[in-house]
Amino acid sequence: MSNPNDAFQKLEEKVMRVAEVLKRTQEENRSLQKELDELKSGSKDDGKRVTALEKELEAMRKERDDVRARVEKIIRQIDVLTTPEAGG
Repeated sequence: MSNPNDAFQKLEEKVMRVAEVLKRTQEENRSLQKELDELKSGSKDDGKRVTALEKELEAMRKERDDVRARVEKIIRQIDVLTTPEAGG
């Protein structure tokens, strides 16, 4: 039969190892949680940026359409002025 002190010492060593593993796991968990929070924050910022860019793109498309309509109007006016039937 083994000495009760030896068994207790082995149990104590195992408990200490478990405590060390638990401590490391908690530290890793905190680190991963921090990283996840940073990624979520970045994702929100990216989402806001995408929304802003989409609005800017829509404004530019509208401006392009407005310019296109004005140019077409000018071309029609030039066509009217340059046709022989215009009496010019």
